[in-house]
Amino acid sequence: MGRQSKVEGAKEMTRENTRVVHIGNRTIGGGSPVLIQSMTNTRTEDVEATVEQIHRLEQAGCEIIRCTVPTLEAARAVGKIKKQISIPLVADIHFDYKMAIAAMENGADKIRINPGNIGGPDKVAAVVAVARERNIPIRVGVNSGSLEKELVEKYHGVTAQGIVESALDKVHMIENLGYENMVISIKSSDVLMCVEAHELLAQKTDYPLHVGITESGTIISGNIKSSIGLALILNQGIGDTIRVSLTGDPVEEVKSAKLILRTLGLRKGGIEVVSCPTCGRTKIDLISLANQVETMAAQCPLDIKVAVMGCAVNGPGEAKEADIGIAGGIGEGLLIKKGEIVKKVPEEQLLAVLREELEHWNDDISK
Repeated sequence: MGRQSKVEGAKEMTRENTRVVHIGNRTIGGGSPVLIQSMTNTRTEDVEATVEQIHRLEQAGCEIIRCTVPTLEAARAVGKIKKQISIPLVADIHFDYKMAIAAMENGADKIRINPGNIGGPDKVAAVVAVARERNIPIRVGVNSGSLEKELVEKYHGVTAQGIVESALDKVHMIENLGYENMVISIKSSDVLMCVEAHELLAQKTDYPLHVGITESGTIISGNIKSSIGLALILNQGIGDTIRVSLTGDPVEEVKSAKLILRTLGLRKGGIEVVSCPTCGRTKIDLISLANQVETMAAQCPLDIKVAVMGCAVNGPGEAKEADIGIAGGIGEGLLIKKGEIVKKVPEEQLLAVLREELEHWNDDISK
């Protein structure tokens, strides 16, 4: 018998005290930084396309990548992909236990399974045996949309309590096979239900938790739902890895995840861009300028705040908390540092002047 998970009445387990789990060259749990995950949307069998997308995700800041493994060809591709990337790869498995085994044999750093849908106990045992042999962590994943019928009936619908019970049942199944190298993931598209489920689960287990709002939607709706849900969960000290699930380019997931972590004070580094809303005083193309600054800032490894202001009326005052900023005028703009106007420049040179300042930022500090 494996050791029992934390039980009812236990103190809420925060990320400072969760178990340490090693995923390839990364460590989660035990107070480690919250890591950002994403998932490829290519055919894993297409090694070239998958590697290209993972490289873009790595550049954006992705720290763990998940790939679907529905076929033996995809499982074999895992080994080829692994040779060309620098972040851990998680094999996403559904229905066929043989795919989990094949993925691990081809170098997957972690597997994601729902023990309830890959066959009977003997199939789960076969997967666990290979994971134990190779010391590969298993992510036990449960979604509200696939909650067992008996739990739906027990709790009179899909509930946070049912999601947690389902997840812990799967965890106990693997613990009873003598294996405890696990991460738990419970997801729902209902934001508040997802938050409640994580609060309940954190009282019952010390396994690291992967957090996300599943099926959250397109860029706008998905970012709003994910930001609210992840903030409510992470700010309680719950969660060791995150994914912002969006219907769109996975790179956008990573960009959003980084901003969420920075906003919550869980991640430092990278330029924070603040910009004012447009109004009748705006005499420049503020929307385009702010987007260009944000794109440029994403490539700079500085840990500073940059302000983009639409006019010279409030620009210096509103930008005083930023390290550097620009404010538009009529045909010209201002370069501002710490709320002080440094110089005026033609409007078309604003972006170039700001870029030059950022490129030489550390030169100024060292003087």
